[in-house]
Amino acid sequence: MASENPFKSILKTLEKPGGGEFGKYYSLPALDDPRIDKLPYSIKILLESAIRNCDEFQVKSKDVEKIIDWENSSPKQVEIPFKPARVLLQDFTGVPAVVDLACMRDAMNRLGGDSNKINPLVPVDLVIDHSVQVDVARSENAVQANMELEFQRNRERFGFLKWGSNAFHNMLVVPPGSGIVHQVNLEYLGRVVFNTDGMLYPDSVVGTDSHTTMIDGLGVAGWGVGGIEAEATMLGQPMSMVLPGVVGFKLVGKLRDGVTATDLVLTVTQILRKHGVVGKFVEFYGEGMSELTLADRATIANMSPEYGATMGFFPVDHVTLQYLKLTGRNVDTITMIEAYLRANKMFVDYREPQVERVYSSYLELNLEDVEPCISGPKRPHDRVPLKEMKVDWHACLNNKVGFKGFAVPKESQNKVIEFTFDGTPAQLRHGDVVIAAITSCTNTSNPSVMLGAALVAKKACELGLEVKPWIKTSLAPGSGVVTKYLQTSGLQKYLNQLGFHIVGYGCTTCIGNSGDLHEAVAAAISENDVVAAAVLSGNRNFEGRVHPLTRANYLASPPLVVAYALAGTVNIDFETEPIGLGKNGKQIFFRDIWPSSEEVANVVQSSVLPDMFRATYEAITKGNPMWNQLSVPSGTLYSWDPTSTYIHEPPYFKDMSMSPPGPHGVRNAYCLLNFGDSITTDHISPAGSIHKDSPAARYLLDRGVARRDFNSYGSRRGNDEVMARGTFANIRLVNKLVQGEVGPKTIHIPTGEKLTVFDAAMRYKSEGHDTIILAGAEYGSGSSRDWAAKGPMLLGVKAVIAKSFERIHRSNLVGMGVIPLCFKSGEDAESLGLTGHDRYSIDLPKSVNEIRPGQDVTVVTDNGKSFVCTLRFDTEVELAYFDHGGILQYVIRNLINSKH
Repeated sequence: MASENPFKSILKTLEKPGGGEFGKYYSLPALDDPRIDKLPYSIKILLESAIRNCDEFQVKSKDVEKIIDWENSSPKQVEIPFKPARVLLQDFTGVPAVVDLACMRDAMNRLGGDSNKINPLVPVDLVIDHSVQVDVARSENAVQANMELEFQRNRERFGFLKWGSNAFHNMLVVPPGSGIVHQVNLEYLGRVVFNTDGMLYPDSVVGTDSHTTMIDGLGVAGWGVGGIEAEATMLGQPMSMVLPGVVGFKLVGKLRDGVTATDLVLTVTQILRKHGVVGKFVEFYGEGMSELTLADRATIANMSPEYGATMGFFPVDHVTLQYLKLTGRNVDTITMIEAYLRANKMFVDYREPQVERVYSSYLELNLEDVEPCISGPKRPHDRVPLKEMKVDWHACLNNKVGFKGFAVPKESQNKVIEFTFDGTPAQLRHGDVVIAAITSCTNTSNPSVMLGAALVAKKACELGLEVKPWIKTSLAPGSGVVTKYLQTSGLQKYLNQLGFHIVGYGCTTCIGNSGDLHEAVAAAISENDVVAAAVLSGNRNFEGRVHPLTRANYLASPPLVVAYALAGTVNIDFETEPIGLGKNGKQIFFRDIWPSSEEVANVVQSSVLPDMFRATYEAITKGNPMWNQLSVPSGTLYSWDPTSTYIHEPPYFKDMSMSPPGPHGVRNAYCLLNFGDSITTDHISPAGSIHKDSPAARYLLDRGVARRDFNSYGSRRGNDEVMARGTFANIRLVNKLVQGEVGPKTIHIPTGEKLTVFDAAMRYKSEGHDTIILAGAEYGSGSSRDWAAKGPMLLGVKAVIAKSFERIHRSNLVGMGVIPLCFKSGEDAESLGLTGHDRYSIDLPKSVNEIRPGQDVTVVTDNGKSFVCTLRFDTEVELAYFDHGGILQYVIRNLINSKH
């Protein structure tokens, strides 16, 4: 049972400079422990949380000691509990979270508990943002048109979330059309320091999108978790995590003229991928920090998932405080933030002598060494210096199929496809750009690159350059503030002139919401096997993600997106070849349209103003007409509509009893899928458009949904029937069981039939057979998607045996009761001679008390093979989840049994 906080003696009062007090706080200096002064700032946030929440029940004194002794304890992979200050949801993951909360209330009722206990105990910020399908692009009224389409398609989903905002306490819902979750978090929701009923403590957040890390640029500790883990945190459960190592990344020098924050982040991503930072925090420091704006820091922090770190953290300093003022935060609040952080020695003042921090390892980058670059064609960390792009592109055409190869035969590399676009003759070649999108959370918080893109557009227009009409251009800012400063600067009209109209505020192309290409372009690509290109200012460019027809996808800064749109191809050397012909047939080069850093800085200084932020976020609280007119049912229990294809009651709590089912092994399981390396959550989880011949399409057609109303998988995340059918439905899936074929198919081993993954899984389930998945390294990398774990569980997958797992995905599998196993070092399915045609048995003890985190487990096949794997339940808490059949079942039983 919980007891009095053993650290109450260090509870101090923070006085206001002019008299009075800000509130109480737990003082780290009052512990008088010299080890604390040397801790990384990011670890101090974990320490403060452990001290403040210490009750010798959920958080114990020994946990606090582990964190204080971080230098010695972190290499030992020790487990600690962490209670974040709040939870951040976006609507794609927010819908299933609210669905699960509604289901838990129903289950609580059935089991005789108080259903009103199912309420977020931790503040929840839910931003409805992932809802901009780019149907209308080159149009002055694109925003309104796309918004109206989204409300038509998603009225039921939006209505459900509006019901949730009334039914559940402690939940703030930001209406659609306000902005992308990460930018709203940065500009508006991020507190930096909380003052709750007179108790001061650092802001920290876990969010259901891996790019929650963007907030680390503001000095707020935040990272992505699965929706499953977030729901448990909302319900008061401490997060169980391994105390991370911290990589100290020193920045020195200053970026050269014309080099953007995007160039910097792609460089940092490559360095950190090479160093290896999976499961670690990265903390930035050094004199180069003063040269980086808050928006630059947020850009680097945003891409933590791409370099593999849990966080890319920038401690609070004067730059942070300036940004808080810029974004319209209350002056008294900013004073309180600085006073609290200074009192707790969590503020960095570069004007004072710096205490040498201890880090697990050290890196250094001179900002002057950063050069213009892009990344691709298939992974965010495959950086290409801009000057080498043309050579690299030709190498990709020649190379065998892989991350850097398309294996296009030499004789067809220069082929020209003739087609007609709106009655005009047109041509298409390998490398031609068909999508150019300024989009996604990575860059749209950064005025320098957004206004830089607008300056490129201005120069191009004045010189007479145009973008080919069949290139799908779009601009999706992260918040309404961007629109205000683009208009104030007078530069939006030039972006419009080149086709970069604002299409909406939220995730678009980066998440696969590109919308359809013109049918003539689509036909030219698909009928002639053209390797068409997309260039986007996003953070993800995995195959099949941006658009099914763009096999080459490059990440670039917003100004470079405009430049490539003007060039119309990635097959160009910007240093020596003209981008195009301007007025009077004059050749225009890249250098002619590229703005200097001074030009950009001057426009930023004059155009980005605090009032813009205040006005934008005051409007959020008022909603918008379409949102405000939504009528929703009242009541705390949801009335499920069995005919709904958007919101459906999932079977997680079906037949649930008060007694935990206990651990389960696997008996004679068939292999559903046999994968190689780098299977991402994009391959696993339903995302993007619903293919017309897919099991999900059949399900919708059977229920009278017209093809034009299929919408996206993301919008239907509240319906488990659609999502189970969309699991492993990616058109780029490579499954070794169907040799040489790409797509969502597998072999039903007993009959040898080739079926869709869903149909094969249902056949196995109906026959009473368990299934497992074999995989290579980095299984589940990419976005933190709960459906990447929920989907396989619903398909009947009992275990995944991989060379290694991405952090969040492994945690999500555990949360859904799926066993994660790792091959021993140096071994994999191929070296062990596993074909996937074998049957697999995994023996586990009947009692959870006999299982240890990370223990060895023997796997036996029906043809006599035997090999040892590591059981990847990493903590005692994860074993408890497994014992209960999943994290949500664990929470329900604990809430029913709790007496406090």
